[in-house]
Amino acid sequence: MARSIAVRLPRLLGAPAARSRARTGRGSAGALPRRGLGALARVPRAAFALILARRGTRILVLALLLAAPALAGGWLLLRDSPLVSVERVELSGVNGPDAAAIDAALSTAARRMSTLDVNRGALLAAVAPFRVVRAVQATPSFPHALRIRVLEQPPVAALVVAGARTAVAADGVVLGTELLTSSLPLLDGSYAPLPGERLKSTAMLDPLALLGAAPAALARQAARVYTSGYGLTVAMRDGLLVYFGDASLPHAKWLSLARVLADPSSAGAAYIDVRLPTRPAAGFPAGVAPPYAGGEAGVVLPGEPSSTPEGTIAALAAGLTGSGSGTGSTTSGTEATAGAATGATAPSAGASESSPAAAGAAGEPAAAAPTAPGGETSATAGQPGG
Repeated sequence: MARSIAVRLPRLLGAPAARSRARTGRGSAGALPRRGLGALARVPRAAFALILARRGTRILVLALLLAAPALAGGWLLLRDSPLVSVERVELSGVNGPDAAAIDAALSTAARRMSTLDVNRGALLAAVAPFRVVRAVQATPSFPHALRIRVLEQPPVAALVVAGARTAVAADGVVLGTELLTSSLPLLDGSYAPLPGERLKSTAMLDPLALLGAAPAALARQAARVYTSGYGLTVAMRDGLLVYFGDASLPHAKWLSLARVLADPSSAGAAYIDVRLPTRPAAGFPAGVAPPYAGGEAGVVLPGEPSSTPEGTIAALAAGLTGSGSGTGSTTSGTEATAGAATGATAPSAGASESSPAAAGAAGEPAAAAPTAPGGETSATAGQPGG
């Protein structure tokens, strides 16, 4: 029987084509598409005929058909069996007052899973009440461990609307009053958003992005952020005003500010202009002379004593500048070049000026800096009009 099928197989493939040629005529334009489609249609039939022609092939196909349901069922049983259940949860990235509650919620949800069936949607649902959690990453470790990394969006400012405050993250997500702390800088708003809502106004998002890029040591010193005549302005807790201009190059501007604060010649400054991060300028109240330090201006040596009252800021700047060379900015070349190209030209100043962190050649004028409003150093100077 097998031999007869093998003999008839070429005829099965060839006979229709021959008949087609006889009907349509040799060389006909319509013969080629019909012949191709007919050959494709006969492939499954030919393959089935070959399977029937071989006894070993028939046995193998039959065994696979019988084993497939058993294999699928066995996989389902193993996936949810105690042999691979999650027994140990390793959590990282959780901080703040809700850390214990987040840990408990994720551990409870994880122990209902197995290392072969990790449900990330269930993990996200477990931490949905905690708005500080931005994302959850889960990595199983066979057979019984699950590593969970929590990505948080900590608050960077306290949004103030009609005297009421609420914590806001750097990406504009409103976190609610539970995460409010006295160390958060204030940001005035025009309407009261609901917890979990994301702010969409550029006037709100730019200050939040600027605060989100601040180093921890400097972020703790920020008391208020607002828009003044010099653009985005941050009032520090000691009364110092810092002019950022806009939210571009935030890391370069904060680094420039740290270097200026660490330089002894900036002690007593009323404001610092970092709108051009490669050439910052410090301004002093009328009648106050800048206490220039000995040595070359703009050079901050690691371990050099500083008259800056904030030792943590000086240590931060010393560490950052210690990794650089010369007196140039320690920011990347791309960021520094962009800063030089986009930095605003400051108006002429009426108060004493100093550029302690700007490395200029002899006789080269320092970057001009704006005059502090009214010559005062109050943190409320230059409050926004709206």
